[in-house]
Amino acid sequence: MSSTQIFLTLTALLTGAGSANAFSIRTTASDARPVTSLSMSAALIVQNKGGGHGELGFQLAKNLSSNPKITSITILQDSACKDSKEPFCSYATDLPNVRVVKADLADESMTAEDVQTLLGEGEAYEYVWDNASKGAEGTAGKAIIDSAKNWNSKLLTYVSSAGIYKPNGVFPMPETTPVKDSAGQVLYEKYATENGLPFVSFRPQYIYGEKSNKWDYIDWYFDRLVRGEPLPIPGDGSQKVSLTNSEDVASLLASVLNDEAAAVEQTYFNCGTDQLLSYDEVAALCAAAAGISDYKIEHYDGSLGKAKFPFRLTDFYVSPDMAKEKLGWEGPKHSLENDLPWYYESYKTRGCLNKEMEFAEDKEVLSATV
Repeated sequence: MSSTQIFLTLTALLTGAGSANAFSIRTTASDARPVTSLSMSAALIVQNKGGGHGELGFQLAKNLSSNPKITSITILQDSACKDSKEPFCSYATDLPNVRVVKADLADESMTAEDVQTLLGEGEAYEYVWDNASKGAEGTAGKAIIDSAKNWNSKLLTYVSSAGIYKPNGVFPMPETTPVKDSAGQVLYEKYATENGLPFVSFRPQYIYGEKSNKWDYIDWYFDRLVRGEPLPIPGDGSQKVSLTNSEDVASLLASVLNDEAAAVEQTYFNCGTDQLLSYDEVAALCAAAAGISDYKIEHYDGSLGKAKFPFRLTDFYVSPDMAKEKLGWEGPKHSLENDLPWYYESYKTRGCLNKEMEFAEDKEVLSATV
């Protein structure tokens, strides 16, 4: 049957504070499956409005579409996303069998009952991936956790962040690295585990992808290379970084389905490529992709600050070894070196070559180094 698109608008009057909140629902489906009767192997992906994690829901939905355990997929999409931007503008064409429901995921008053109303009375999801919540309070995070509990979900998989770690000198940072107890992601993990859910949390680092809406990390290198500006890199440039293609991150998130019991038993997984690069090596790869042989790296004292440098001043990287061991993750299918040619073409397509730029902060740290 040819693709059909159904656009619904639901206005839900929420209890508490006597206020009314309007939720816009957009449902996309390419079959005759009633949107109010999902199968018992239904997957729900809760997707944020954009940023570093902005492409993950899209790539995860693509990955799950070929997984035999999953027979239907719904994306609960933050309505603050820009529909004209990637990856959101590709939902209809690239995810024809995926249902998309929009809601204000920044709404602090949202409850599990509200989530149920949005998705349809009687709907339940065995597998939930939350790629939106920054904590259990102040957003829809608590409502998502409570919903997963009400549905008796087999797995609630959370996309956290390696940024919660407090490095203690051990690299790559293992999953036992101390965390910032006050971080929203840590509080989310705590609430989920305290409620006895079958819970798994992934902690990714720097992500890039063809349908990304955050390009800052690698653009920093190209911005200077194409303008003949020096690259001010803190320290000696040997610090390592994990830059992971969003498709590889999605495959990591989906790997919980390989061994659900092992995933829940371990609970916490680092999330990133095992192809680590130094800051200087990233510069060399970017220069090669842009066809630039004459470029200059200037190292400076990290005590002067980051300026506009996109990464940490010191080593700060993780390894996916635990996911390989416990979940049978096969490893990344992408490498930054192989991806940089298309990335550089995207850089040009986005008009970055002609963008006016100033490098005042670069010059400040470099002049202080002389």
